[in-house]
Amino acid sequence: MEKKIDGQIYSQMIVGGASVLGSHSGEVDDLNVFPIPDGDTGTNMLQTIEGGASVEGNEVDLGKESTRIAEAMLLNARGNSGVILSQFFAGIAKGLEGVHEADVENLISAFKSGVESAYKSVFKPTEGTILTVMREATQKASEMGAKTPAEFFDFFIKSAEESLLHTPELLPVLKKAGVVDSGGAGLIYIVKGMKRALDGESFEKKKTEEKAEELDLDAFDENSVLEFGYCTELLLRLQNAKTDIDAFEVSTIISYLETIGDSIVAVKNGSIVKIHVHTMTPDKVLSFCQGYGEFLKIKIENMSLQHNNITLSSEDDELVTHIERERIPLGIVAVANGAGIKEAFTEMGASVIVDGGQSMNPSTEDFIRAFDEAHAEKILVFPNNSNIILAAQTAAGLYKKSEVRVVNSKTIGDGYAALSMLDTENGDIDAIAEECDAAMEGVLTAEISQCVRNAEFDEISVNIGDYIGFMGKNILSCSKTRIEATLKTIDQLNLKEHEICIVIKGEDATDNECEEIESYITKNYPRAEVFFIDGGQQIYSYIIVAE
Repeated sequence: MEKKIDGQIYSQMIVGGASVLGSHSGEVDDLNVFPIPDGDTGTNMLQTIEGGASVEGNEVDLGKESTRIAEAMLLNARGNSGVILSQFFAGIAKGLEGVHEADVENLISAFKSGVESAYKSVFKPTEGTILTVMREATQKASEMGAKTPAEFFDFFIKSAEESLLHTPELLPVLKKAGVVDSGGAGLIYIVKGMKRALDGESFEKKKTEEKAEELDLDAFDENSVLEFGYCTELLLRLQNAKTDIDAFEVSTIISYLETIGDSIVAVKNGSIVKIHVHTMTPDKVLSFCQGYGEFLKIKIENMSLQHNNITLSSEDDELVTHIERERIPLGIVAVANGAGIKEAFTEMGASVIVDGGQSMNPSTEDFIRAFDEAHAEKILVFPNNSNIILAAQTAAGLYKKSEVRVVNSKTIGDGYAALSMLDTENGDIDAIAEECDAAMEGVLTAEISQCVRNAEFDEISVNIGDYIGFMGKNILSCSKTRIEATLKTIDQLNLKEHEICIVIKGEDATDNECEEIESYITKNYPRAEVFFIDGGQQIYSYIIVAE
């Protein structure tokens, strides 16, 4: 008898996919084009699908459940492969609209819809990537005459593995590095986990552990006066015994909270209501809300000790009322990693810094949170990493409260150059974004890092422990020592044609090295004015920007 897939089974399959990928995400990270410790594809895909795996999984209707899972994955998507993965599952959900249980034909149609959605999410799709693997596997599996969903998944996995082996032939940079596409490998682990769950294997859903935050308890002592009140956040499950859940309006709670607090946000999703309020009397909030349901989670914090922001999906616009402070005309959101780099971007006008960079890609939801925090009529976004741009663009497309433009800053150097020349006086966000693009023209950004595996790139051989200087996907230098690799990289940048050289020091850089670098540039490239920033970034010993 053919086994059909309903919402609960599909939810278990997503948990299975996340679990199997979780066991191999490190291996996927290691399928990195460059032999340095900045691989993050497996991590990004894992955090993306874990968003879907966190959905409760109680909905039997497949169409509804797949939509909920896809929405959760979209908010958690990070990195190019994570965003593409989320769009693949969004397309699958679209193909399953109105489907209570899926047979093999429903599944094939949904996967084809997933491929179409994934390709549309990328401005210029590149073959030899996860896109190729999902497209070829879907096409071949759909032609192999599967009689059941389980059989289709078997065919898909076999076809995907064959497609993955051919990715280096389609993408020369993979062939040079001697690796297959990491995104395609991650997809295979996910689908294998889904198939194992479909076959009846049980997987435990990952429990998210909240990190304990350091509090300065002296910020509120025995003589302090409660000036700012308490940040109060609740997760309330409405109860049939207390209210008519379907008819319940979240405005009921909002109207009451307006009388005892501010910074109010309330969101209803099914029978669950998320609540955020700043109030002097959190006990009154609890008492009132308990009249309609019971609490799933309560968090109350003294705002003298800690400031909190709430993250909201743009999909909740119709259900949210937010008592807002005055909005600024233009907000700047920039991605940066390292205390010194963050400080530099803040000094140049960034109103919100999103913590992230290579191996630390922020999610779609991280950007949405940043847009909320910017609280501006118009928002300009600097991703500063080519693997972060797609998540920023996805968030910008979802966000409805402000006019958002994403600057195509692919490196820290791009973002630094654009912000240093930023002129916002005319207020036209499109014109400002174009000026940013112009400011980035001709800017070169190279990075120095240490190799973690042996590899061959063109005519350059690199070994474990070597230091390499590279720009984009091109290795500029290789040396046994960090300082020698840095100086050789500077030569490759041809500073004779540039007026400014900015050297951003990583957390492992030394003062002696910096003195040597400055002396070398001053002597050999007297036309270039050199500046140092104590960036404190990880992975890259030095980031060198030539303007």
